[in-house]
Amino acid sequence: MTDVTEAPATLDAARFAELTGAIVQAVGSVIDGKPDAVRAALVTLLAEGHLLIEDVPGVGKTMLARALSAAIDARVRRIQFTPDLLPSDVTGVSVFNPATRDFEFTPGAIFADVVIADEINRSSPKTQSALLEAMAEGQVTVDGRTHLLPSPFFVVATQNPLDMEGTYALPEAQRDRFMMRISMGYPDAAAEAEMLRQRDTANPIDLVTPVVGLAELDELIRWARRVHVSPAVEEYAVSLAAATRSHPELRFGASPRATLALVRAAKVWAALDTRTFVIPDDVATLISPVFAHRLIPTRVPGGAGDDRVRTVIDEIVQTVRVPLGVRV
Repeated sequence: MTDVTEAPATLDAARFAELTGAIVQAVGSVIDGKPDAVRAALVTLLAEGHLLIEDVPGVGKTMLARALSAAIDARVRRIQFTPDLLPSDVTGVSVFNPATRDFEFTPGAIFADVVIADEINRSSPKTQSALLEAMAEGQVTVDGRTHLLPSPFFVVATQNPLDMEGTYALPEAQRDRFMMRISMGYPDAAAEAEMLRQRDTANPIDLVTPVVGLAELDELIRWARRVHVSPAVEEYAVSLAAATRSHPELRFGASPRATLALVRAAKVWAALDTRTFVIPDDVATLISPVFAHRLIPTRVPGGAGDDRVRTVIDEIVQTVRVPLGVRV
């Protein structure tokens, strides 16, 4: 993660808007008709979180991850998660070197600035767990030795719905590592027709060129982290999280990590709206994609738990008191 004790970012609001606009335009040239998904991906990246994209096959989950990666001049690795993928394939392995008579670490696919974890829930829970330390602490430990990952480090994972063949549920601890979970949904008719025209002769992802480098990305992150959050807005976020922990229809509520993620995401959301301060609406807008995948409902007949969680979140937003007149 970016160190907030570093010198202030050198870019200004106009430059922030220019660079983030260029990223959105680059990704939007590939992902037609999904501005909310593109914005959510950018928010997660700049908030130093990780993104989980869940939907049926073929709606552009991996394409969104690839387009965002292509817009950033960074090291990108893609891991295709399969039932036979091993944890060492992800993190790396120590190999004995006869010349030095010692074990040398060979980095796994996780050692990149942007990691695309494709169909993450098609691998076993043991392999999924290989990502836990990496996503939470920016490091991996192999054979008792800790190896730092690059900074920034951003995981974009895709997964298919759990009722599909060959899928494993993500453990609660794994879901909690993702700042946001979003869905793509089917494109509308106009966007689908445009997709057919675009991809008739070429793949649009091949036309995406990097629009920001790692140094500029670091400045965008630091700029967003300087967005002001008033004590009243912080208390509002805490109250929303507390309401999930005491709700009778939820077995487990939002973790403190979820509250922190909500506030960090709200900072970026405000910055993208050219504001230097967070308002309650930023928090309320982001609570569902930040909280929903973390909450565990009480047993719901018919497997409608996810829908019920979203309904509960809506109820909580309606009942928790909103601080008025918040700016500083």
